[in-house]
Parts: sequence; structure tokens; C-alpha cells
Amino acid sequence: MASYAATIAPVINAVHVNVHASARQERDDHAEACGLTPGFLGDLRYALPARPVTRDDLSVVYRYGSAADLDAEIGDHLRQGTLAEDGDGVLRLTAAGLSYVHGLYEVHAKAVARLWAAYDVPALAALLGEVLEGAVAEPGGAFAVMAPPYEPEGTPPGVLLFNRVAALRYHRADAHAAAWREAGLTADTVVELGCGPLRDRIEEDTNRRAAQPYATLTGGERETLFEGLLALI
Repeated sequence: MASYAATIAPVINAVHVNVHASARQERDDHAEACGLTPGFLGDLRYALPARPVTRDDLSVVYRYGSAADLDAEIGDHLRQGTLAEDGDGVLRLTAAGLSYVHGLYEVHAKAVARLWAAYDVPALAALLGEVLEGAVAEPGGAFAVMAPPYEPEGTPPGVLLFNRVAALRYHRADAHAAAWREAGLTADTVVELGCGPLRDRIEEDTNRRAAQPYATLTGGERETLFEGLLALI
């Protein structure tokens, strides 16, 4: 199962990146029309409408970035009125922020319709839904912040697939973080780590941990998911 996790990870990443690339111009036009700088709302589009977050939550999601940069971006969103912060430091999406997200869902719906019209997207989205439902979150990890994704009634299957793929990437991100912590490294030191036995051990441990959600599928379903996502690239 670890080998499956290793093999499907770059496919998932490629599906995710390709949609963003296809939607880039329309996404930028949407942000301009809304008069805002979206920043991390693009990443958090399927999380913030479903649940509030704390600054600590965001520091886990952006564990490889700097605290100063994250605080600055939070401040930008508070000033733009896309986020509001209560007295306990909990951040919530505002009506303006939600309006932006709904528009972004429409942008992504157009992009995936262009990219995936010839494929059985509903079936792949359903398999990804099973994987997400069976995934066990690392305590205090990013996956618990980012999943399950926001899926309002009427969300097209292509957008469901895109956001489920995006959310699943955080399960692997947490698996990787758990692996490098087990090896005695930090977010800073693992970024600087080169090739070698230690890197190999961390990747092996990452794949072992990241395989867990796929155990909910049969062997045939795992093959269908892999081949189906590969075809979307």
C-alpha cells in the first residue's frame, strides 16, 4: 500500500496544479472584479466556508512559511473584510469572503468542464469521497483543518473532485511532517535536507503513513482511481 501512496501522490499533485493553471486568468479577473487580493483564500476556499480557523490552525497549514508573513496576510484579509476575528482569536469568513469563494467555485467549474468533459468525473469524485471519509487525521495536523471540504448543494462533480484532491494532499503533508518529526527534524531543517539515507527513510515513512486512507478502497477501486486521475492530467 505504501508503494501505491508513493505512485499516486504526483498524479494527485498534477491534477491539482493543472486546474489552477487552467483557471488562472479567470481567477485573476474574478479577484479584480471583487476588488480584493485573494491570497490564501484560494487555498482555504473549501475550508473556511465550512468551519472557522485559528491562527494556530493556519500556522500548521502553512508550516513551511514564516509566522510574520502569515500574520501579515491575515491582517490583509481583516482589512479587506474577507475575514473577521472574534475576541478569542477565531477567524471566520465574512459575507464578502463567502461571495468571493462562491465566485471562485464558478471559475473552477468552468475550468474543469473544459479539461475533463470526456471523463467519468462523478465516479472519480465518489472514490475520492470514500478515501477522504476513511482518512484518519494526525492530531493537530493540517488535514483536520482542511477536510472535509465545503460542498454546497449543486456543486458540480468536477469541483467536488478538484477540492477533494486538494484536501487529500494535506493528509500526505501531515504524514510527511510526522515522518520528519520522528526523524528529529524541524520544518526548517527538512527543507534543507538533501538526498541520502535519511531523506529516503523519511519518504518511506511518509508513504507508509499516507497509504492509510486508500485502505478503504478495494484493489480494483484503487486501480480505477489511479488510472482515472492519470487520464485527467
